[in-house]
Amino acid sequence: MSDYFNKLPNFEYVSRLPNAKIGDYVTVKNFFKRAALEEDILDNLAFHTKYKIIGDDRPDNVAYKFYGNSDLDWLVLTCNNIINIQTEWPLLQNDFDRFLLDKYGSYEELNATHHYKTQEIKNSKDVVIVPEGVQCSSDYSVTYYDSNVGQEKIVLSRDCTTAVTNYEYEAEIEDAKRNIFLLEPRYLNVIRNDLDAAMPYKKGSTQYVSETLKRADNIRLYQ
Repeated sequence: MSDYFNKLPNFEYVSRLPNAKIGDYVTVKNFFKRAALEEDILDNLAFHTKYKIIGDDRPDNVAYKFYGNSDLDWLVLTCNNIINIQTEWPLLQNDFDRFLLDKYGSYEELNATHHYKTQEIKNSKDVVIVPEGVQCSSDYSVTYYDSNVGQEKIVLSRDCTTAVTNYEYEAEIEDAKRNIFLLEPRYLNVIRNDLDAAMPYKKGSTQYVSETLKRADNIRLYQ
């Protein structure tokens, strides 16, 4: 993240520390200053490549593998609109196992049924009557008329549903997080130039000090 954070401008706010003097300030990075990156590029899948996160790879690992630069981890997250890495990025395997046990309490409960889903049902003409993977009740059944053979058919739940365990349910959600999109490397300069142009402060504000610094008004100086 250092490549991105180094570009963030600073902001000085009035210090509220116990021993602070009236004119003391604390300098922080302005995390509210987010670059309005080229939306026509970031939002267009034609400029991206599908990528699957492998194992316990972090955003910096992915950035290094794909761009050859681990400092572009911020771009990996931005391309996928990831704000909270704790919940929107795949957990480390040990963390995932711990999460499951904390949530369900035991391995027995992990193997309990979470819900049922449909199996694919086709008629004699190979036309799909019921698609695969639709959540359904445990007693779900299908009745349809097969015009090709001229009779009504009934498919009972045991032949058209599959039980999904709590573990399988959670693993499917976690695995979906591994499918991301990455900006093609040839567009990196466009994004970098946009970032450089958007980050500096502009003159005109009473808080303006320089392109890289704003200072909050200190009303204590006038009291």
